[in-house]
Amino acid sequence: MSLVVYAYLGYPLVLWIFTKIRSRGARTKKISPRVSIIIAARNEVDKIRQKIEHTLALDYPKESLDGIVASDASDDGTDEIVQEYASGAVRLVRASQHRGKEYAQGLAVSVANGDIVVFTDAATLLEPDALTKLVRNFSDPTIGAVSTEDLILDTAGNPTAEGLYVKYEMWVRRLESRFHSLVGLSGSCFAIRKELCSDWSSTLASDFMGALRAARGGYRSIADPSTRGEFLAVVSAQYEMRRKIRTFLRGIIVLMANLDLLNPFRFGRFAFQLASHKLLRFCVPFFLLAALITSGLLLSNPLLSVLFWMQVGFYLLASLGGNGPFKRLALVRVAHYFTMVQWAMLVAWGKYALGHQQLTWEPSKRRRLMRPAPPSL
Repeated sequence: MSLVVYAYLGYPLVLWIFTKIRSRGARTKKISPRVSIIIAARNEVDKIRQKIEHTLALDYPKESLDGIVASDASDDGTDEIVQEYASGAVRLVRASQHRGKEYAQGLAVSVANGDIVVFTDAATLLEPDALTKLVRNFSDPTIGAVSTEDLILDTAGNPTAEGLYVKYEMWVRRLESRFHSLVGLSGSCFAIRKELCSDWSSTLASDFMGALRAARGGYRSIADPSTRGEFLAVVSAQYEMRRKIRTFLRGIIVLMANLDLLNPFRFGRFAFQLASHKLLRFCVPFFLLAALITSGLLLSNPLLSVLFWMQVGFYLLASLGGNGPFKRLALVRVAHYFTMVQWAMLVAWGKYALGHQQLTWEPSKRRRLMRPAPPSL
């Protein structure tokens, strides 16, 4: 149980203590390098026009902007909408077969002409100055990749249980940025130096791999709290569970393919962060199961008896978060979401053990965030 506490509370506390002693920032100044924005799309007919309009309205020199929609064999009219903008700063790169997000992104990377590549999803909307803020971080030669911060809302504009969990993750990322480096980037929007995309993988999750590529190249990855990607929560708990399982499976596959980065003699602080944030976090479901079974078998021990019933009480509280009048209570929602995350992680490990690969991709079923595009400058 102590490893569970460390993974979620101890690790951020260690980061917080060290950043109070010495904090690393980014030495930034305004720059305007050539930027390629790659929008991953798979059947996004209801979102792609709004996304393109917002992209074209970004406050960034138009002559330095290269917009690419990477379509993963969309067949719902998405590609036809993109082609309407062919005379502007957006072009279409299409995979002939449905082979996954990273495959489509790789096709776009191969034709991108920017020094900086920004990867973003069709459901994510950025503020007009977001690109300028993201790019200025690359004036620091130690920075290899920059992540936006996620903000997940319900239709009323309030944080969801998923949103509360994401806020916690964003807090940890800020600490990691000040300590040394992120170990994963936001899949909704991140920027990376083009040189770090030379060994692009068509099967490994690009957001996780982005931070690992930067570390291998001797760079840091950071989160920029001044740039946020906003999107609505998924439409149902069932879709959220599927998304979590898919995300964790992809993360486990990436981690297991890059275990050499856990070597502290070669990668120093980054190895410590990768072990604490990713390896231990992925193992939390097993720690929880071991704690529940062990304390249940040793109820004669007063301390373990208390631990057992505390766990049972927590899971009973989590069960109230699915339906019923208690699901609106913050504590119930957090307990429910935390338990759902652990179950999804356990299922993902099962799929990994059975040799499942999550190559193809369907975007999460999120409602469209309604926001008019700012006037193009």
